[in-house]
Amino acid sequence: MTKPPTDLAEELRAQVKDRTAYLGVIDRLNKASVDKHWEAYADIPWDDPDFQVDKNDPRWILPPVDRLGETEWYRSQPPEIQAQIGLFRVATAMKIGLQFENLLKRGLLNYAYRLPNGRPEFRYVYHETTEECHHGMMFQEFVNRSTLPIRGMPRALSAIAQITPLIPLINTELFFVFVLGGEDPIDYVQRKTLKGGHIKHPLEETIMRIHIAEEARHISFARHYLKHRVPGMPRLRRRILGLATPAILGVMARIMLSPPGPMVRHFNIPADVVREAYKSEAAQDEIRASVGKIRDLMAELGVVTPVNRRIWQAFGIWDEPRGKKAAAAA
Repeated sequence: MTKPPTDLAEELRAQVKDRTAYLGVIDRLNKASVDKHWEAYADIPWDDPDFQVDKNDPRWILPPVDRLGETEWYRSQPPEIQAQIGLFRVATAMKIGLQFENLLKRGLLNYAYRLPNGRPEFRYVYHETTEECHHGMMFQEFVNRSTLPIRGMPRALSAIAQITPLIPLINTELFFVFVLGGEDPIDYVQRKTLKGGHIKHPLEETIMRIHIAEEARHISFARHYLKHRVPGMPRLRRRILGLATPAILGVMARIMLSPPGPMVRHFNIPADVVREAYKSEAAQDEIRASVGKIRDLMAELGVVTPVNRRIWQAFGIWDEPRGKKAAAAA
């Protein structure tokens, strides 16, 4: 059994000035996937008594830092209801996560299908797909053990999302923006909650630490792929990428961070409480911050323009890139 990481793995960051540097990044990611990886049923002690999932366990109670957890309505509920709402929130995030990763795996395999012999991306894509398979298994096992009626993505959105695996056949850069749109927001939240000491149940913490460690590699690949490819894109394709990116991120971040409708209905959470928790300025700031890294990347690559900046603003996810903020402060 491989123990889960005790520290939060950081992304690989490298300058991608030429193809040699880009290939060096892939080699390092391939090696990391061989040296350190986890299996859903070998490396998580599902049968440990302390890892059992009891929906009334007070360790599921949302901390005050959670937008819903800080509302008076939530704090007034019986402890067992608070715990069930907290577990429902966690399990739904995992269900949506495994559904997103299902789309991701199919898209990655479509991308790999057409790669020529000898391309190192092929090996990395298969490493990532294998790791995502284990993520899906551990997420679904957690959902099953919650015994709650977890659905995941809304049906209409799930139906539309089935086109996602086809995107790499048309535009690989756009596909990897979609990848980051799903991975960056949840990575932001998971790191923040772990660093704040807000995760109390050891099963949730173990799953989260494994997920963060391997997603650091997946995010690194997507980011470096874009750094390598976007500068050489034809002008029209860059323009399309610039227009599509904020729309993808605006939708994806809200899917990952907004309250699941079935949870609201299951626990009869009043509409004004939902608005207070998730429509507040603080909640909007959280969504904006969750896509900060990819917003900075798009600005660095020169994809953000005065025209498409309006789309970022319309989706409520615009903020000045960190480089410009630092320059202004100086």
